Amino acid sequence: MSVCEKREAIELLGIIVAAVLLLYLLISFYFTSHFFFSTTINGADVSLKNERQADQSIRRYTENYKLLLIERECKSDEITGLEAGLEYKNKAYVKEALNEQNALQWIGSLFKKQKFLSENLFFYNENKLNLTLNQLNCFKQAKIEPENVSYQFTDGHYQMVKEIYGNRVEKEKLKAAVSDSLFKGETKLDLEANSCYINPVYTTKSPKAFKTLRHLNKCASTHVTYLFGSKREVVDGNVIQYWITVDENLDIILDNDKVRAYVKAMSKKYDTVGVKRSFKTSLGTMVDIEGGIYGWKIDQEAETSSLAENINSGWIVIREPAYVQRAISRAGNEIGETYVEINITRQHMWFYKDGRLIAQGPVVTGNPNRGNATVTGAYMLNYKQEGVSLSGPGYEAGVQYWMPFYGNIGIHDAKWRLAFGGEIYKKNGSHGCVNAPYYLAKSIYEYIESGIPIICYQEKK
Repeated sequence: MSVCEKREAIELLGIIVAAVLLLYLLISFYFTSHFFFSTTINGADVSLKNERQADQSIRRYTENYKLLLIERECKSDEITGLEAGLEYKNKAYVKEALNEQNALQWIGSLFKKQKFLSENLFFYNENKLNLTLNQLNCFKQAKIEPENVSYQFTDGHYQMVKEIYGNRVEKEKLKAAVSDSLFKGETKLDLEANSCYINPVYTTKSPKAFKTLRHLNKCASTHVTYLFGSKREVVDGNVIQYWITVDENLDIILDNDKVRAYVKAMSKKYDTVGVKRSFKTSLGTMVDIEGGIYGWKIDQEAETSSLAENINSGWIVIREPAYVQRAISRAGNEIGETYVEINITRQHMWFYKDGRLIAQGPVVTGNPNRGNATVTGAYMLNYKQEGVSLSGPGYEAGVQYWMPFYGNIGIHDAKWRLAFGGEIYKKNGSHGCVNAPYYLAKSIYEYIESGIPIICYQEKK
């Protein structure tokens, strides 16, 4: 290329640059009195408009304003500017916005929207808005309350049941969101995105929901097998599920009253204190022994506490329940082969140890004609003690061998008596105790232990 050609090219380029620059400046000058491309003021389109035109556009926007409320389940509501009493007040802001615009930067508006926002541009009537909100469909429809994630026991374990979001709108939050939309001139309001709904506190994704699920299944894994001789009672998840609830904070509540009711029912089923027992006497006859305090008795409070602890810990155990009182065995009449037998009718007493007769002999029991008859039924030795002074209304006596089995009624020696057995008890009977010859009381005392059954009965006439 020659020097002349280079010079011409440079001159042409200069002309083009000057022309472009001049055009840019002319357009910039235009934008000293007009808004840029893609410009809005509080939602109203004022693109390429001067102050007067922009003012008219905002006024029309206000008059035709509609706010679409996007709700759950593909439902919607609408609030018009007229219903909310929306008014265009701060007309001076258009001029402020136009002056704020840097005309030389107009080219940027070709690539990015220009948004002006004034908190004082629009005003609404609060009373009108309140009335309009009350008429919205979202407040008139049937209410579906939100529900936290819940739990269901199926096939031996718990699983989560998905939460319910419902459709209950929190009015104050909606009002605040609508108010904000009105001020900004926005035409759409998503109630979900703006947290206008009352939602469940805990969902299937909440960390506590998983923690609660793990604890529930720990409780459901409990397997307590109670032993009652040859009989069994099992407490497992199928039973426990009815005792457990989960509160609104996803905290597990074990209903101790229901646990206690179960233990009470178990006690009613397996306690044997005072039940009727068929007993073979030393004379070979069969008698029914009923009443007394001998037998099994569950400690209901202690067992309720133990069972609750087992459940909370998810234990798998095989055990007996806690007892206040135990009998010799669970088999047969529970008396076993070691016991004291007192036949009041015959005024005779026998003592058996492991099925072998240790001692027997005549006795004197309580005087029935003075209201001091010896109690009948199945009892057990409370304790034994040597060298005791017995006293009561009108009497005091020292005995060597004292073996109480019901309150202050017991077996003891009676050195003051010269004879035993026969009909003595009807006229000169004791105050309720079983008076025995010294040798008989001593023989029994040497072998008897606390808890050994003492059976008192009368023969039927």
